[in-house]
Amino acid sequence: MNMNSGEGQAGNGSFTHFNEQGRARMVDISGKVVTARTAVAESRLTMAETTLQAIKEGRIGKGDVLAVAQVAGIQGAKRTSDWIPMCHPLPLTGVNISFSDNGVNELYIEVTVKTEGKTGVEMEALTAASAAALTIYDMCKALQKDMVIGPTQLVSKTGGKNGDYYSK
Repeated sequence: MNMNSGEGQAGNGSFTHFNEQGRARMVDISGKVVTARTAVAESRLTMAETTLQAIKEGRIGKGDVLAVAQVAGIQGAKRTSDWIPMCHPLPLTGVNISFSDNGVNELYIEVTVKTEGKTGVEMEALTAASAAALTIYDMCKALQKDMVIGPTQLVSKTGGKNGDYYSK
């Protein structure tokens, strides 16, 4: 876990999501500068080769798995502040979700979220990746219940006073 001074931490190393009484609060971003911000997150599902083939061939009874997962991910990004209590509602300027696989047993999800605002979109990208992965699981669980989701992680973020971050 990166413990550098970020939006969730004050410069002295204390967390900013707590008030002077140690109770949760939403961070005041009113004094921050509006900048272009981007975050990329990824997730993965590990499954049987037959399940991956059924997804790719459109043989899942509930419909086009990746199309539904894409919509679910976009909705998740847009509704992140409803799911994560201390997140600010943000006007997103773009959400893109792409899928790939290893041709055997892993399905990859990559999400890019953009905004022009006073706070970053890391949580929106992570929520979108999670919502897409959960939707894939839901649509395929009749075929396979032991699919594994994860890891889900932040790949990169740009913009803001703390600069850019790249995991790789």
